[in-house]
Amino acid sequence: MTEETFQDEARRLRPKLTALARRYTDDADDAEDIVQDALLKLWLMHDDLQSPPDGLAMVLTRNLSIDHLRRKNRPCPTPEIVETEHEDDERIERMMRVIDTLPGLQQIVLRLRHMEEMEFRDIARITGTSEAAVRKTLSRARKAVAEKLSKQ
Repeated sequence: MTEETFQDEARRLRPKLTALARRYTDDADDAEDIVQDALLKLWLMHDDLQSPPDGLAMVLTRNLSIDHLRRKNRPCPTPEIVETEHEDDERIERMMRVIDTLPGLQQIVLRLRHMEEMEFRDIARITGTSEAAVRKTLSRARKAVAEKLSKQ
């Protein structure tokens, strides 16, 4: 997708994405921040995007909204399980930092497959690629994550 096409799509999608984020957060400022993050993530992979990116933009916005709510409303754990949760949280945070370093399309495919549990055909439709390309991208993403985690 060209820069000009991306800008047109971003202008068209912004109100819809903001409304979606607002339904989750019930806060206009938080919703705007979430949409900005979603559009930034889309921009980082704009070369690989197919027009229209509505499905992917909506999934990203929803996931970022849910992440925002989880961070904001994290319950206070009981003392007996703090240590275990802390270790799990560290491991998850380390993995998420590694995933954040992957190229944009690899990040998206990995998240859609493993976090959203989407089927390959649906991911292919959203990303505008073939199922074979999705499988190859996912394989490369998994391998990169494993290599980076083993070095830490």
